[in-house]
Amino acid sequence: MRNREDILDLHEQAEDPDRPLVCFDETAKALHEHYRPPTPVQPGRPARDDYQYDRMGTCSLFLLSAPLLGGRAVQVRARRTAVDCAHALRDLAEVHCPKAETIVLVCDNLNTHTPKSLHKAFDQATADRLAARFEWHYTPPHGRGLNMAECELSVLARPCRNRRFPEQARVAAETAAWCRHRNRDAKPVKWHCNTADARIKLQHLYPSY
Repeated sequence: MRNREDILDLHEQAEDPDRPLVCFDETAKALHEHYRPPTPVQPGRPARDDYQYDRMGTCSLFLLSAPLLGGRAVQVRARRTAVDCAHALRDLAEVHCPKAETIVLVCDNLNTHTPKSLHKAFDQATADRLAARFEWHYTPPHGRGLNMAECELSVLARPCRNRRFPEQARVAAETAAWCRHRNRDAKPVKWHCNTADARIKLQHLYPSY
């Protein structure tokens, strides 16, 4: 219960440039090449793909979402290790939020989402400096939907993840175009459930004494 109310309280806070709220999540994308060339759109006939395809490996998408600002960014990497997670977090601290004193980070309980990942990727001084920039907040078990990055990944799935891409560079180009389009008309996320509402609607999940 504590984690749930912690995340709900974060979404009620006003935006603070010195303490930006950032939601972080990741997912895998399978790379597929067409077995036969697809049939393009023709008058009265939609485009068609052969159901067979060649597997070309996988890549990983690390998504950052600032729900109070309405912005997002995606980094595409070949793997999904602690080191890859650490590099995504360093980009968040040094590229996207270089002037922030503390980055309020919301993520799930995956074992790579900890300061230990920074120490696996960087030297002691760099890892300590980056770790000091983050304030970690974790979603509760079975409560990943409280992470706004999950919602962004769902939106990304429709135009990007459900299409066939043969190589990582193509995925990176498509997700970058998606981010530019989404950020052009960026609007803050309006979270409608607060802690008081949760205590009523989710009363059955709270312990009784």
